Amino acid sequence: MPFSKDFLWGGATAANQCEGGYNLGGRGLANVDVVPHGKDRFPIITGEMKHLDFDDQHFYPAKEAIDMYHHWKEDLALFAEMGFKTYRMSIAWTRIFPQGDEKEPNEEGLAFYEEIFKECQRLGIEPLVTITHFDCPIHLIKAYGGWRNRKMVDFYENLAHTLFTSYKGLVHYWLTFNEINMLLHAPFMGAGLVFEEGENKEQAKYLAAHHELLASALASKIGHEIDSENKIGCMLAAGDYYPYDCHPENVFEAQQQNHDNLFFIDVQSRGKYPNYLLKRLEREEIELPIQPGDLELLAKNTVDFVSFSYYASRVAKVTEQDADKSAGNIFESVTNPYLEASEWGWQIDPLGLRITMNTIYDRYQKPLFIVENGLGAIDKPDSDGFVTDDYRIAYMAAHIKEMKKAVELDGVELMGYTSWGCIDLVSAGTGEMSKRYGFIYVDRNDSGEGTLKRTPKKSFEWYKKVIATNGEDLTNE
Repeated sequence: MPFSKDFLWGGATAANQCEGGYNLGGRGLANVDVVPHGKDRFPIITGEMKHLDFDDQHFYPAKEAIDMYHHWKEDLALFAEMGFKTYRMSIAWTRIFPQGDEKEPNEEGLAFYEEIFKECQRLGIEPLVTITHFDCPIHLIKAYGGWRNRKMVDFYENLAHTLFTSYKGLVHYWLTFNEINMLLHAPFMGAGLVFEEGENKEQAKYLAAHHELLASALASKIGHEIDSENKIGCMLAAGDYYPYDCHPENVFEAQQQNHDNLFFIDVQSRGKYPNYLLKRLEREEIELPIQPGDLELLAKNTVDFVSFSYYASRVAKVTEQDADKSAGNIFESVTNPYLEASEWGWQIDPLGLRITMNTIYDRYQKPLFIVENGLGAIDKPDSDGFVTDDYRIAYMAAHIKEMKKAVELDGVELMGYTSWGCIDLVSAGTGEMSKRYGFIYVDRNDSGEGTLKRTPKKSFEWYKKVIATNGEDLTNE
């Protein structure tokens, strides 16, 4: 058996994509709430278009999402029926601190998550909690400029201390920031950055990056101090860049692209900024706002494990004018002619998962945790709401097979696997419901219409069997 008997099988969601209840329970407004569905979504999440409130011209899917705020007990029961050993979820920062800079937390918000964690434990499901999954209180953006301001570190420290204290004994696995490297590609979503006219955008991004890395190290420090049983991880949007061909320039370009993707984890896992990044920032005249004690904090408070999302590999080419581009929400890439693509243009590469696992494990020599992997597809339910999603089963089976090889043949240490969007939810990149990942169909469309009824798909029973056999039976029967 390639996986240990305590391998953590499960699924993953994010508060802003499933929870809803944006104005209930004392919750405040967050950046993710005001990101609409439609053509303005991308300019807003990249910080190019300032949009910090609701208006009548847009539809905001996160306001209600799939209303897990009112359906969480029903949803957890379905996860338990599948046999989940773990459930990755995130905290909505503004449920705990509605403005973000309060001294005392919102008790109603704390109680909401406490109920969820207690129910998880009752069902034998270990919570894996992301402290910040693209979540930044709107007040902190308006009053402080988001993560470009060092005061954000203090506010995050207060949040982390509150969570670790409140949920001691209920939660043992934590992630500090979701896909922290997304900050460079979607700065408003990743760091609450809205760029001002004439601002040095790259400087602002690396300013925010340093502050998030400090906050992550503080969370690791506090989490271990409060409960020595806590395991604190970082989280990367992963997927190796392949060179377009064996031309040395393209090989080097792929190496550079991989450097850009990994530098955050170099800091979080190794405890220091890599020289390749420092030299590049020096060339580009970008200064890191390092203060006395910062480097020591980073060095002493590295993570226990490295978690990551994997959906696709990517391709690097020096001159791209004559190269086709693959789609993909945030990461654009040169098309790989050897791979098929999903309905959204994401290139499907199961072996790429094994390659990526080896890259990360070789680099950090720490246990890995795959916390997002799945296929976004258009599902067509029958009259009973049932979806025969053989395409999703085929995608996941192929990826789990390569994951098993990485463990069994390559010796990669792997703690667990949580598929993304185990229940249909709002897409972070596009804001669509029609881009579905789940084992459970939710009756809701891109315009927010539908009954919200939950119906298990064919993949529900398939994944239940995968978990029951600890990944040994991947057949679609």
